[in-house]
Amino acid sequence: VYRARQTSLGRIVALKMILQGGHASAIDVARFRAEAASAARLSHPNVVPVFEVGEHEGRPFFSMQLVEGTTLSQRLASGPLPAREAARLLVPVCRAIAEAHRNGLLHRDLKPSNILIDENGRPYVTDFGLAKRLTRESPADSDGEGQGAAVDASSLTLSGAIIGTPSYMAPEQAAGRRGEISLATDVYSLGAILYAML
Repeated sequence: VYRARQTSLGRIVALKMILQGGHASAIDVARFRAEAASAARLSHPNVVPVFEVGEHEGRPFFSMQLVEGTTLSQRLASGPLPAREAARLLVPVCRAIAEAHRNGLLHRDLKPSNILIDENGRPYVTDFGLAKRLTRESPADSDGEGQGAAVDASSLTLSGAIIGTPSYMAPEQAAGRRGEISLATDVYSLGAILYAML
């Protein structure tokens, strides 16, 4: 991720691209494009927005809001947070993930390094590189949301190819094919993040 100037609109952005260009594997390119598409579907004040998705000289890229500040991971390097500060930071993140779920996305890689904190202390969720679309397995309930939201475990990254951080993953996700990956998978990760914060 680079700090860059988007000349068409005259603004500073964060630019994410695949450096390998033509040498990137098809899997890496597909994951990169899926991340851009997933994040671009979301509009929430605590999700880093994607501005533009494209390709330059054979290298896929996307630009997004530049969040000046730190990551939650860097913040935790100096020790645990007071309970009130942990709640103040994590509640908006939980709301952002709930919005992702309402839009049919599991993040699947929630961890402190994927939570940015701007200079004003506002948290943002980023890095939807492992996001998966939800499938609805049962009829919608009275408020229009399906009850059985789950992802077919056979479509997930196998344990031998895990890119995420297993210590923040639900056991069924970290094990690859074991169990059903559902909304609870991200909730588990949020709980693991809260534990690390406290």
